[in-house]
Order: sequence, then structure tokens, then C-alpha cells
Amino acid sequence: MTPPAASGATGRLGALSNEVKAVRERLRAEGGPERVDAVHAAGKLTARERVGLLFDQDEPTFELGLLLATSGDDGDRTGSGVVTSLGRVAGREVVVVAFEGEGADGGWRVDTVQKLLRAQEAAMRCRIPIVYLVDSGGSGVPIRGHVFPGQYGAGRALYYAAVMRRHLDVPQFAAVLGRCVGSAAYLSALADVIVMVEGTSFLALGDPELVRAATGRDISAEELGGAGVHTSVSGVAHYTAQDDPECIELLRRAIAELPGSGVAAASRVPTPPVRLSYELYDLLPDDPHQPYDGRAALECILDGDAMEEFQPEHAPEIICGTAYVEGVRVAFVANAQGLLRVPDGATRFGGLLYAESARKARYFVESVAHLGLPLLFVQDVSGFMIGPESEHVGVLRAGAELLEAIATVGVPKLVVTLNRAAGAGYYAMAGQGFDPDFTIALPTALIGVGNDPSTPESHRPEGPLDALAAAREGFTDEVLLPEELRPALGLLLHAVSRNPGPHIGAFQLGRA
Repeated sequence: MTPPAASGATGRLGALSNEVKAVRERLRAEGGPERVDAVHAAGKLTARERVGLLFDQDEPTFELGLLLATSGDDGDRTGSGVVTSLGRVAGREVVVVAFEGEGADGGWRVDTVQKLLRAQEAAMRCRIPIVYLVDSGGSGVPIRGHVFPGQYGAGRALYYAAVMRRHLDVPQFAAVLGRCVGSAAYLSALADVIVMVEGTSFLALGDPELVRAATGRDISAEELGGAGVHTSVSGVAHYTAQDDPECIELLRRAIAELPGSGVAAASRVPTPPVRLSYELYDLLPDDPHQPYDGRAALECILDGDAMEEFQPEHAPEIICGTAYVEGVRVAFVANAQGLLRVPDGATRFGGLLYAESARKARYFVESVAHLGLPLLFVQDVSGFMIGPESEHVGVLRAGAELLEAIATVGVPKLVVTLNRAAGAGYYAMAGQGFDPDFTIALPTALIGVGNDPSTPESHRPEGPLDALAAAREGFTDEVLLPEELRPALGLLLHAVSRNPGPHIGAFQLGRA
């Protein structure tokens, strides 16, 4: 459950938030009333209804990649044929992958696999259970040539599932809630617990039509791979349910019975923020290049306890400190905005990184990592300051050392992009290439390279991607409204608390 969006929000952030809400509404309609009615008529629930039953009620959720690969006008693309989300089941953080079985062909597309792999990587990094709600035919025949091959093709999902079983001790649960053949069948078979539904589940490498074509034998779906076959004959599945709701309840009970409480992050009762989250609508300017009070923006995100700022007078263009978010202690790094005075009387520009700020941030990041604190990066950065003065004081070396620290630090990293995220400053603030655990963008986010005035106009990049475009490309996990930030961060901070880090690439082998 996400909080209701603010009504009557004005300005650029308000207008963009309304656009985000409209896009979400279209994508979450699951094909419209006619399609939903058809699913219900077949005795099944839709993917989102299943996810809603599985997650604890009135708890925050975080959907991974809702907008991935959707077209600009959203056309007939409804979330890549799969819903990937993080929420709580019986109080425990869980990743869920729910396939939309009644799509064009119920099959996997390239972006379906991309979302599935992202969800699996989240479970592997966080060492939290993953649930597959399968109603899918694997990859559709017309696009198999694009889905199967390659290091990150459909086979990668099976590789990840095997690694979770053998090396990472990540519990995997599968519910076969409809058609499940090909890659989807192998994915289900690799789960620790498999539940099927009488009358609607079908699990097999090939469907009856393929069996007829290959062997000449006629056999019904129920006889080939129904719930009765796999729970009493083959032994592939473990439990049978009468319908979707009973199946989901079986999964909830199984997750509730896992060892331990599921609570890993040390937390305390949250205190309300100094400023309401809604104040971000007024704080962030309509022109993304205009300054605003960066500390006031932080007061909308952090708990109301006094934040402990690290060296506030030194390199004031970078704000570092420790605080709490939803009761969980974090270390934060944020960009100050506007014109800033330094002790020698010089002026610096907020939103840029200098040699001193890079060194300050590097030392801070490495220090808090020794304390085991998760890092929260609040981005609004245009890059590093260039010119002879910067070069002569070693901005290149200082920046490289900061990048090295961000890349190798052994604690979880979360990223929130408020406005700009450009150039090497984007990397230095834990941009996506530096493997943050989760990334969030406000609707005002602009993600891309900086403009080099020496580049001929005809060769310059088109400009940064706005938040919706970045999400469609997979450059951010989710676009959130200001009032949704704190609940989502609280959920994610609990989820990442089991991340053993550091990891190289998508995950590391080894036990937590």
C-alpha cells in the first residue's frame, strides 16, 4: 500500500506527479475491465490481485520497474507482462514476481526477463525470500531468438535460481496458478516450495499441442501436467490448493514459518520529519537550475531527530551526516544548492563537486562503512567543477578516490534523485553503474550526461532523460511522489539490512 498522493499540488513537481499518477493508473489497469473479467471467468485472479493478497495489508510496497520498456503513450504495453515488487509477508520483507498470464501470448519478452532478473538480484543482495506467482508460457515463439541467448537471457533466471538454492540460502516459493511451460516450468521446479491449483494449473516442459506434434500422442493438459499429476505421480509439486486465494494463503503460512523473525535492521520508533514530505512540492523550484535549501529538503526525508552533520563548514557544497529514516539509522550524502561561501572567502556553486568535497565525501563514506551504516545518497548534482584551478588542486585524483570508495564500500546503498543527476557527479553520488541496491527518482529527476560547450551543437546529446523516460529505460527502479518517499525508504532499509556486501556485479557467492 502506498500513501495517497497529495491533492492540489502545484508547480513543476505537482504537474509531473499528476503525470506519473496517470501513467501508473493506466499500467495497473491490467488490460482494462474486459480482460480482468475474462481472468475472473476462468476462475483465476489477476497478477496484481494475487500480489495484493500475498502482501501484508496496510504496509508499504516498492514496485520494481513498473515503467520498464513501456512506450511513451503506454500503448498496449502493460508492465512487460510481469509485476515485480517488494513488500512484507507476515512481517518479513519479500520479493514477488507475478506473471500476467492472460497477456498477448502469456509469454516472456526481453523486458520480462529484464524485470525478472532485477527482482532476483534484489532478493540475492538482500538475502530475502522470493515468490514466483507463475501464470506464463515461457518465452513466446516469435521472440525466442531474442529472449533465450546471451549472458542475461532467460537462462540467467534459472542460473540465479540455482545459485540462490545452493550458495545464498535464499528461500524460493513458486505458485503455479495457470499455464507454466518452458523456462517458467524450470523456474518453478527450482523453488523450495511449489503449490499448484486444482483445475487451473498446468506445469510441463511442453503443452499437449507440442506433445502431439512431437510424438503423435493425444493427451489432456490435466493428464500431462495437472496438479494431481505433480503432487501424486511425479512428485514435482508439494501442495495442492482449491483456488488462487487458498494457494496464496498457503504461501503466506509457509513464509511465516521460516526461521527467525525476519526483522534484521536495528530500528526504533520513528519520529515525524521536521518538515512534512508534501513541502517538497514547494521547496523544489520549477526551474531545475534554480537553487533551493538542500537541508530543508533533507528535513522532509529524514526523521525529526537532530541530524549529526559531518564537517558542516568544510566543503559546504556536499552535506554528509547521520540520521534516522523511519527509525533506521543511516548515513547520508547530499548536494547543497545555491552560492556557498567557504572560510577563505571564495564562492562555490552548489550542485557541483570540488576536490575538497570529493575528499570529504570519500572520508565520510569510508568511515561510516566501518560502522556498518547503510548509505543514502540524495542526488541533485551537475558534475565536477572543471578549469585550471580545479585541475591544479587535484580534482581528478580526488574524484577518482571518491569513485573508488563508492564502488567498494561494503554497506548497502540507496539513491534518491531529486532533480539533476549528470556527468561524473552522477557516478560519484552512487549512480546506477556503481551498484546501489535500490534507486528512486522523484518526478522532477533529470538523469543524463552534462553538456560540453566545446562540443559542436550537432553532436551534443539530446539532453537528460526525465524521470518517466529514465524509468522506461530501466535507469531507476521506481518514480515516487514526495509523500511516498519515507515509507518506501523504511521498507528498503529493512530489506537491505541483510546484504552482507561488498559484492562485485549483481551479487556475490558466499553465505551471509
